Amino acid sequence: MEALEYQLDELQTTIANFRGHLSAVTAAGKQLAAILAAKGQILTCGNGGSACDALHLSEELVGRFDRNRRSLAAICLCADAPLLTCIANDFGYNEVFARQVEGLGRPGDALIVFSTSGNSPNLVAALQAARRQGLATISLLGKNGGKCLGLADYEIIVPSHTTARVQEVHTFILHAWLGLIELELGLHPAG
Repeated sequence: MEALEYQLDELQTTIANFRGHLSAVTAAGKQLAAILAAKGQILTCGNGGSACDALHLSEELVGRFDRNRRSLAAICLCADAPLLTCIANDFGYNEVFARQVEGLGRPGDALIVFSTSGNSPNLVAALQAARRQGLATISLLGKNGGKCLGLADYEIIVPSHTTARVQEVHTFILHAWLGLIELELGLHPAG
């Protein structure tokens, strides 16, 4: 029980320290809604558990979140194993997301990267490729933002050095975005 209480206390502290970032979360969510309203698409990526967060956001946009509604354009760049291994084999793992951004991303789209450390070279390369392609960029990061810091239009840093706490808040953010997007696009009534 003590371990669970400690984790709950740590999560509550992380959330309390994160409250100052809520305006950035809202602004990024409204940008995502505007991109989808203009028929743009959302590209997502991350590594390890953050790849699961990237996939979670994309599948909820294409499928559904709160209620049945029209499908929204989203692609998780982590989801195609043969493509990932092809790019990793031919170009190196640092290029697995950047190559996809180059091939799939268009001006008016957005790239969202998820990282608990911000130090993954493949995410840095993806953000740089997105800038070259004219995509809006959003980084959901942890710790101090790492090497991804300064590379995105919107940077939301969860102020924790505990990977699990960062991922828990990232899940909260992606759920908040999904609700905001559906609300902004008039896909379900407020309430």
